[in-house]
Amino acid sequence: MTGMAAEPVDVFCAGTVFFDVVLTGLRGFPALGTEVRAPGMGSSPGGIANLAVALSRLGLSTSLAAMFGTDAYGDYCWEVLSAHEGVDLGRSLRFPGWHSPVTVSLVVDGERTMVTHAHDGPVPLDTAIGRPPRARAYFVHLGTEEQNWLRFARESGGLVFADIGWELSAACREQALDQLRHCDVFLPNRDEALALTGQRTVEAALRELVRHVPLVVITCGADGVVAADRASGEVVSVPALPVEAIDTTGAGDVFAAAFVLGTLSGWATPERVRFATLCASLSVRQFGGSLAAPGWHDIATWWREADEELRQDYAFVAGLLPSHRLVPVRRASATLAAVSGRAEPAR
Repeated sequence: MTGMAAEPVDVFCAGTVFFDVVLTGLRGFPALGTEVRAPGMGSSPGGIANLAVALSRLGLSTSLAAMFGTDAYGDYCWEVLSAHEGVDLGRSLRFPGWHSPVTVSLVVDGERTMVTHAHDGPVPLDTAIGRPPRARAYFVHLGTEEQNWLRFARESGGLVFADIGWELSAACREQALDQLRHCDVFLPNRDEALALTGQRTVEAALRELVRHVPLVVITCGADGVVAADRASGEVVSVPALPVEAIDTTGAGDVFAAAFVLGTLSGWATPERVRFATLCASLSVRQFGGSLAAPGWHDIATWWREADEELRQDYAFVAGLLPSHRLVPVRRASATLAAVSGRAEPAR
């Protein structure tokens, strides 16, 4: 286990880490009894690791609470996160004999479907967390499990950000809405927002959700992003950036991480939404979830290559770029040997 992070950290997050295998470039799904070849493959830590890596790559000190097995998958995810991505795992636990969760994602014509093998954690994550460390921000995934740590987070004075999975939005509506009262910002996608509220339009879902949480941001894929601030009454709509998507895995987590950075930096809502949109758009051009997250090198490269119209809309980005030398970030590889640095890059 790594040493505990100096407190307070910028962001504390908790959840499940998966070992992700992403197969891309498929033109269709195989019929039963047949086999197809995937032109591209990448492996990386997934689940809550998508958010943790995206936060760390943007320069935020990040503490992650998760459970890891001591199998090869757990070893790989632990080393990538702690040794290569600078995520503090002082609040994470390792359990011999517990099978690390594994997800295989198939990307067909830009859309993805996933198959996961996972067992319940050896202990409830809420029990493992106890009282979370002091942080400027906390990130929670709403769901059916008890999350008493959220109350401590709220009492600490840090901002609380939340999202929810589409598969839980309708199933745990009352519980999720109750948990939102502890949160400052809610970042669902369109399907999640509609399922959670029972509304038929994004506009109606936005109005419903902002009654429960001060700031709501709904991502709508190619239709852009809408956000509403309850205190000011401000409603922001930002179009999506044109991009050729290879893999959308983790794009919502990258968006959330960038929005957290903008919030902690005191940016206005339109700039936060645009910057988060930019980072999410850059991520879908790469394989995998966590290791597709952009670093400042990627953002600077995009800025240099952006056309004049985009430069006008994103003029604020020029003032964000660090003055020191920027280096490319690590990308997903097709093999577990990536831990030792011997793997070929994903193709």
